[in-house]
Amino acid sequence: MQPSNFSDLRSTFGDRLQENVPLSSYTAARIGGPADAMVFVRSADELAEAAEKLWKMDVPYLLLGGGSNVLVSDKGVRGVVIINRARILKFDSQSEPPSVHAESGVTANDVAQRAARLGLAGFEWAAGVPGSLGGAVYGNAGAFGENIAGNLISIELIHRQDGRQVWPVEKMEYGYRTSMLKRDRPPVLILSVDLALSHGNPQAIQAKMEQFSERRRNTQPPGASMGSMFKNPTDDKAGRLIEAAGLKGRRIGNAEISTQHANFFINHGQTRAEDMKALIDLARNTVSEKFGINLELEVEIIGEW
Repeated sequence: MQPSNFSDLRSTFGDRLQENVPLSSYTAARIGGPADAMVFVRSADELAEAAEKLWKMDVPYLLLGGGSNVLVSDKGVRGVVIINRARILKFDSQSEPPSVHAESGVTANDVAQRAARLGLAGFEWAAGVPGSLGGAVYGNAGAFGENIAGNLISIELIHRQDGRQVWPVEKMEYGYRTSMLKRDRPPVLILSVDLALSHGNPQAIQAKMEQFSERRRNTQPPGASMGSMFKNPTDDKAGRLIEAAGLKGRRIGNAEISTQHANFFINHGQTRAEDMKALIDLARNTVSEKFGINLELEVEIIGEW
């Protein structure tokens, strides 16, 4: 950014502005170079305000919640990174169906855990999911045959031209691990979401969540990763294809295709984004050459490359 941009940002955000901040501390993979500037927001209103100010100054920004499903370049991100800590969470057990209103920085796991304690079912699949609700809604996150589209009632967002508005779930045009927002990238930020739940037995809900968590522990490797690297092709699994291509356990630098699940790429410490990207390209090219299948990334590649 230009010096004049920094001057305007300091004047606008004051002590809330941090400069030249390594993003490796804010991504699930623990990878990423510096952001020119960073601002934390702690409510949906603060998030909307920050977006409006940055749009007015015409300064580019990146929004990060849990930092999963992203690979940030070693050169980092130009502009401002907004760290979303908007986490107000309100359950309504009396509505029909029972529902929860959550700001977009709330983690999916937190919603699942707190719903279970209230005897509210339907979100058990999200137990252990580290990402924020905003990211889950944006990418239609899911697990165990379910996804956020099945729970979503509506979202509140802010649009650069049209201001704050509420969208029903139908407007998101959901598909497998995608949405209209992810495909078309309109100038919007998700502020909060409303999710439908159902009444259930707390013990049964907890047992189901523990079953899902156990399956995660048995099938997904520990360590720093972005989550599932590639979308599953129709009638197949990305992990199976990568393993069949002979790449399970392959390393470039400190980046490794997991020996436990080949669709997880692990950072074994001080991994460069450049090496992780090279491993991604190797997996994609090898699977294409051997099986004629083009793997589509589930994660997003962001920053200056």
